[in-house]
Amino acid sequence: MAADITILCTQINERYADWILSAQITLNELTINVKSEHLLALCRELRDQPEFDFKCLIDVCGVDYLQYGLAQWETESATESGFSRGLSLKPLREAAPKPNRFAVVYHLLSLTNNQRVRLKVNIPDEKELMVDSVMELWPAANWFEREAFDLFGILFKGHPDLRRLLTDYGFVGHPFRKDFPLIGKVEARYDAKLKRVVYEPVSIEPRILEPKVIRHDNRYLVDKENGHAK
Repeated sequence: MAADITILCTQINERYADWILSAQITLNELTINVKSEHLLALCRELRDQPEFDFKCLIDVCGVDYLQYGLAQWETESATESGFSRGLSLKPLREAAPKPNRFAVVYHLLSLTNNQRVRLKVNIPDEKELMVDSVMELWPAANWFEREAFDLFGILFKGHPDLRRLLTDYGFVGHPFRKDFPLIGKVEARYDAKLKRVVYEPVSIEPRILEPKVIRHDNRYLVDKENGHAK
């Protein structure tokens, strides 16, 4: 399988070098960074050329790289004394540089060749988050693209019915963006006087969530002499 992925990577690199930014294999998975203006052309080639035959679209999803590489938890060094020791309100490491904040990722499957490939398109303009819709090639992209629009605010040019999919009518914002608060921005309640549901600014104070640690549980007591749980 590793040899097949290497051959596939070489073929795509040699044939479509002008359409892609990079192609790399990590953990036996091939990821192709595609230039946004050549997305449809490359997808059509990967679908129609018999040596590729990627006729199945598995998934389309958005990515937000805001604060990429930063964390509020040091999970590797946290001990049994409590996760709160790993809590830090400051970045634990420098963020890896990213060319753009937003990207769209496509996962393709070839049943004929038993191969998978991941395509990634970086969106250069944060003011106009737009890429071409692949619905003309894979109709299954319909709800995937609507979901990415709803949750990330990414527009798909050529989509015939781009509407929110998971959030309510009149919802403001895109909840999968990293700068969208976990507690939301509004809360709903029924007003008995007005006899209707009203929306108000959320009253919950934002905080870092700390997992509950049960300290007195025989499952976590270690026999120090034998080095295993009692």
